[in-house]
Amino acid sequence: MLARPQETLQSGEAMSNPIPADLQATLDPQRKSWIDSANDAACGFPIQNLPFGVFSTAGNANARVGVAIGDSVVDLAVLHEAGMLRLPAGSAAAQDVFARPALNDFIALGRDAWRSVRVQLSSLLARETATLREDAGLRQRAFVKLADAKLHLPVEIPGYTDFYSSKEHATNVGSMFRDPKNALLPNWSEMPIGYNGRASSVVVSGTPVRRPNGQLKLPDQERPVFGACRKLDIELETGFIVGRGNALGEPIACEQAEEHIFGMVLLNDWSARDIQQWEYVPLGPFNAKTFGTTISPWVVTLDALEPFRVAQPAQEPQPLEYLRHAGNHAFDIALEVLLRPEGASEATTIARTNFRHMYWTMAQQLAHHTVAGCNTRVGDLMGSGTISGPTPDSFGSLLELTWNAKNPLELKSGGTRGFIEDGDELTLAGWCQGEGYRVGFGTCVGTILPALK
Repeated sequence: MLARPQETLQSGEAMSNPIPADLQATLDPQRKSWIDSANDAACGFPIQNLPFGVFSTAGNANARVGVAIGDSVVDLAVLHEAGMLRLPAGSAAAQDVFARPALNDFIALGRDAWRSVRVQLSSLLARETATLREDAGLRQRAFVKLADAKLHLPVEIPGYTDFYSSKEHATNVGSMFRDPKNALLPNWSEMPIGYNGRASSVVVSGTPVRRPNGQLKLPDQERPVFGACRKLDIELETGFIVGRGNALGEPIACEQAEEHIFGMVLLNDWSARDIQQWEYVPLGPFNAKTFGTTISPWVVTLDALEPFRVAQPAQEPQPLEYLRHAGNHAFDIALEVLLRPEGASEATTIARTNFRHMYWTMAQQLAHHTVAGCNTRVGDLMGSGTISGPTPDSFGSLLELTWNAKNPLELKSGGTRGFIEDGDELTLAGWCQGEGYRVGFGTCVGTILPALK
């Protein structure tokens, strides 16, 4: 049996900072929408969520900004043009910001704009508000069924960095390939370890991923061979989107770092373990990671996650001063991984874990990333690193779940898996459980294509 995610907190508990009353009202667990599907307790897109994404339709191929609500997408460009959404005064560049094929220009307007749009949408979609509900013509233009929408990469990503911030994951990998008594390297407990990934190969959920070719060092051969990856793996991660950058040479303080974060996505950092094992010394991952990273299409804002703040794990030794922050900076996000072989009618849930296990917080990651003077830009993507929990069924990679294929997983459809095979579909899912509602991230899906000959 797989362990169930830890019991989540109810809305309003464990908030680290007070938030404005109008924003607090958008988190009210009692608030319902006149869109009935949004009121289903199992729906991931209730009125308390309102995640941002980019979509198009068969009838309108132009990609534009939308928000998920229930089983629908609301077209923000239509609402803005109709005068239903207001943006900061004096910004001419903002006037068509929702008609653009990425969220970057909207995000660049700043946190006051993000919050204002959230408050306005929550009010418009609330059951007691008749303005939009009773305008049949506008509703017909502004709403699209999720099933009829094509979802796009939500942001243009200038840069991508992936961290290595789960103590359980780092300990497992260190135990597997080094001395279990000294699984963590000395620097791991002092700073968030990371590497700069490849932004150009980040793709949206549903995009097939091709098995990579590369150099493989087989244990019985003196020199490497060239061929298809034999140990293809997933990494169950989340990512955060930078909402406000910093100038070159001007670090972001840890206490203010969350003000620079727009929201979170699910992230699968596909990994070629055999290519990685041969290439990563002395400079770290390269081709083992650059062939594809998949993210979910909906960006869940930090404001929507406020009710689910929890304390981060105790850090020992105490971090250096620039990595310290008061309050709670973890989030109670249940996560799971499903694997469905090609042709199978049923997927197998192979792992369940929780984001709250992460040792280094997003704020600490961003503060460390910029402490030497590195600048960040709106839309930059920061991966959490593999999220593993304390039990064997809560590990976030097949490398750990099967202990490098020594203990293959049994699948519901028959057969076993040590690592991913061609045709396998991997799905990441995540949600926060509130009082009668669920803030969902949607899914992050990828299917593996064979390597090129």
